[in-house]
Amino acid sequence: MVATRKELAELYEEGKGSCKLQGEWKVREEDKSTFIVITSVPYGIEKSALVEEIGDIIAAKKLPQLVGVQDLSTRDVCIELEVSRKSGAEPELIMAYLFKHTRLQVTVKYDFTCLVPIAGSDVGRPDRLGLAAILEQFLLYRQETVRRRFEYDLRKLRERIHILEGFEKIFDALDEAIKIIRRSDGRADAGQKLMKAFDLDEIQTDAILETRLYRLAKLEIQKIREELEEKRKAARKIEAILKSPEKLWAEIKGELEAVEKEFAEPRRTRISDEDVTEEFTAESFIVKEDAIVLVTRDGWIKRQRTINLASTRMREGDEALALVGGSTTESVILLTNKGSAYNVRINDVPQSTGHGTPVQQLFKFKDGERLVAAVGTDARVMPEFGMPKPELGEEYEEPYPHFLAVTRSGMALRFTLWPHREVSTTRGRMFGKLREGDEFVAVFKVYAEDDVCALTRSGRLLCCTAQEVSLLSGPGLGVILVKLDDGDEVAGAFPGSVTVEVEKATGGSMKVGSGAVKPTARGGKGAELWKRGAVKKITLPEPTLPDLEAAEAAKKQSKKA
Repeated sequence: MVATRKELAELYEEGKGSCKLQGEWKVREEDKSTFIVITSVPYGIEKSALVEEIGDIIAAKKLPQLVGVQDLSTRDVCIELEVSRKSGAEPELIMAYLFKHTRLQVTVKYDFTCLVPIAGSDVGRPDRLGLAAILEQFLLYRQETVRRRFEYDLRKLRERIHILEGFEKIFDALDEAIKIIRRSDGRADAGQKLMKAFDLDEIQTDAILETRLYRLAKLEIQKIREELEEKRKAARKIEAILKSPEKLWAEIKGELEAVEKEFAEPRRTRISDEDVTEEFTAESFIVKEDAIVLVTRDGWIKRQRTINLASTRMREGDEALALVGGSTTESVILLTNKGSAYNVRINDVPQSTGHGTPVQQLFKFKDGERLVAAVGTDARVMPEFGMPKPELGEEYEEPYPHFLAVTRSGMALRFTLWPHREVSTTRGRMFGKLREGDEFVAVFKVYAEDDVCALTRSGRLLCCTAQEVSLLSGPGLGVILVKLDDGDEVAGAFPGSVTVEVEKATGGSMKVGSGAVKPTARGGKGAELWKRGAVKKITLPEPTLPDLEAAEAAKKQSKKA
């Protein structure tokens, strides 16, 4: 049981609460192997189901430190877990994971709601009692039970004494009684004459007439007199107990102590206030290694040790949206056209040599939601996260990179990824707001000196500095980046440092970058690149494979400088 003394005291006092129950385990070392042996499981948990849960974790490689599980139980629980020595994992770390993700640890809820007796009624009322009140009710019940038992015993003693007193009267004039019986006309007549002669009642008379002759011997008569004295003594003792509450409680105490002496045994459940699951974070259970995550434009994602875009498998017509590199303990932030940011740990991205996994299997996307950008949180490729987190309300200036999002209707906003740094739920977090019918067409990283370019469907290009777009501390609508004519829309947006290839609906293509037009203030209509024809497709440069080793070396060199 995992609970502090204070928590247990509150539970006993309030009559409700919860605590954790954990299985017990030990480590067994062999020459070339290390085993964790589970010796007990929480009450009510099926051992076979627990073994199956651990087996599923091993099969899914969620805990690479474990390589096998066997149930060797006989009368005692013995579940053996084989630990990979190559992983260098601590048994405490492995057990902390299993406590958190299997029924090897369960939470037990307590609710001391009882039926409390109502004076003068045969039914009780429900009430939540603390432990002291429950014990008080139990003692009151024991008092009533013991008192009624003594009353019953006393009643039976008095009945027996009454019969024995009848025998005592007869024994004092036994010869006369025998003569009366011999002169009688039958049992009923004998009974009537005995009652009249010796002042007996019907119960005593029936007992005398049922007595066998051998009991009239002197030895048997003496036994009856001894029994009578014994019964009178026992009756006097019970009467004294019933007259004295102190003596009655003494009897109850003695009985409870006798029960304790006969049935008490050492506590089987150990109590500890050390919850090892709180000492470890999710990163503690991940084998730290570098990996590359490929995110495609159609929303497929996969993880590999390294990826070659020329040879890696993608679905027909799909293309790479981003290549994100980093440690398996870091995350990938996926940004969508609906203004949502989804954070998934790189270790949790499924490994695949095929097309990968649809992101909809990892997150709950809205209707029409699709990916527009992806970025990693590893400080080697995202220096922002290698620096101390700014205080709440502080604006982020150089050298922190910002992200700039542009909508189809020409709005833009600048934001940071700090609010999206941690792993998200399947519903994600908002980085921007949209007017009805609008969507984000591009999200990309910018620095203060960067230019931002927006190309409209009709072929107008506007470029301005990133600082002209307001930096928001939370999700918002942003500001107008480019004004659009009726029927026009933003076809795409990109940093000024990037040259994109634009394919026209009328045929032909051209390369466009910030040098194509002179930078202006935001909010204008932009410069016209051609007279006729609409933008059919904008192709960004192919994402490059992040060089994590070079980034690490540069980071170390920067620290030395």
